[in-house]
Amino acid sequence: MIVVTTIVLFAASSARHALFQSTAFDLAIFDQAIYLISQNQTPFSSLMAINIWGDHAAFIFYPLALLYKIYPDVHWLFLVQAVSLALGAWPSWSLARQAGLNERKAIAISAVYLLYPAVFNVNLFDFHPEVIALPALLAAILAARLNKTLWFCAAIVLVLSCKAVLSLTVAAMGLWLLCFDKKRKFGLIALFLGAGWFLVATQAVIPYFNQGREHAGIGRYQYLGNSVFEIAINLIVKPNLVLGRLFSVETFEYLGLLLLPIIWWLSPRHLSSLISAVPMLAMNILSDIPAQRDLIHQYSIPILPFLLVAVISSLAYSNKQKGKTILYDRLPIPNYPLPRVIVIWSLIAFLALAKYGYFWTIYLNGLDTLPATREAISLVETKGSVLTNAQIAPHLAHRPLLKLTHANAPPANLAEFDYVLLNLRYPGWMSDRDFVNNLVTQLKNTPQFQLKYQRDDIYLFTKSHGVAELRYDQFKEKLAKTIN
Repeated sequence: MIVVTTIVLFAASSARHALFQSTAFDLAIFDQAIYLISQNQTPFSSLMAINIWGDHAAFIFYPLALLYKIYPDVHWLFLVQAVSLALGAWPSWSLARQAGLNERKAIAISAVYLLYPAVFNVNLFDFHPEVIALPALLAAILAARLNKTLWFCAAIVLVLSCKAVLSLTVAAMGLWLLCFDKKRKFGLIALFLGAGWFLVATQAVIPYFNQGREHAGIGRYQYLGNSVFEIAINLIVKPNLVLGRLFSVETFEYLGLLLLPIIWWLSPRHLSSLISAVPMLAMNILSDIPAQRDLIHQYSIPILPFLLVAVISSLAYSNKQKGKTILYDRLPIPNYPLPRVIVIWSLIAFLALAKYGYFWTIYLNGLDTLPATREAISLVETKGSVLTNAQIAPHLAHRPLLKLTHANAPPANLAEFDYVLLNLRYPGWMSDRDFVNNLVTQLKNTPQFQLKYQRDDIYLFTKSHGVAELRYDQFKEKLAKTIN
């Protein structure tokens, strides 16, 4: 199941990328940073204008850069993501067996995990390092229950390496292990490491690399405050600010999406593991960004492990009691093997909520310019600076300077770019046809640039070089290839 899922996920994300449906935010951001690290350069994101450490303090990028040292290619990220997402089935199965479920039910739990719509959907949404934390969180819970301290610590460090905000999930998991799962030592370790890294990352690391500012994500909660501590204080002293968000139709819809794939296997008595999901759940609900309240983006991924643990606990208790302890037991349906019912319902939820249909709908947009776009990209022969749109950017991220066309923020200095690659027919995110058309006209009238390629509304402009300068650039390029 893990191998098949890995192949499917990798093929899906690779196909999306080949169709030019991946985007600069976030694939090109991470791809550029990891590439620069692999080249022993400062991982400065020209797309966000900050050092990547100032984004999420994700030190997982450094081990990922070792893959780029073998061969720099964005498909490494797709492979890591596919393997990570699929591997979550292994600790899910192990947790089910450890809880006393038989082999068939344990396999059904693995199917619940693999068919959970967010697992497939987040794989299609570029690349995000928190997918690596998904199996690590499940592995940490398993290690705690098996009293494997070293493995537990390793899993926690791996989680913390993926994203600073996951430290809140780790700290909340520590509280759950300490107070409810009766794993005092493991709870204290998680609580200490989670809270400690949260303070270090948000108050020291991110501001240091972000010109003294806190993470930009704070802007999603401006109605609560302008800093982490101000938001934390207002949540306590001004509960009226959040009550409207908590008890809204949008919130109930979001909770419905999260619970629908596993609703029948839950018992109200065995929801204590969801304490660990409270920080991420609260951030998603309170955010001004609707994308945090769906099963398409990465924001709900850290919630899944604890939903799964709640399902396992409920089924294990139902096994022991042999009574109506889960919601499924109360349904007036004929007697049918429970593992089979679990898999069938998971498949129904997947078919209803997974976004596989994108491959024959929105992912086919732009097919008419695909050959021309690939041809134009092949003519970008150096690591020179590039200005292009959000859909082309992930194919040109292996360079120090990459920026996006933005209709509301035209480039202040075109001379800083060696290449300008534009798609007039499909201008891309944050751009429009009028802006691109004006930019094409401007470049045609700029002696410093020459039109190198034009076909199917794809335009590639290159900055003119003197003969000596061009030869020097070619010499540097050949020298770099020889050294590598």
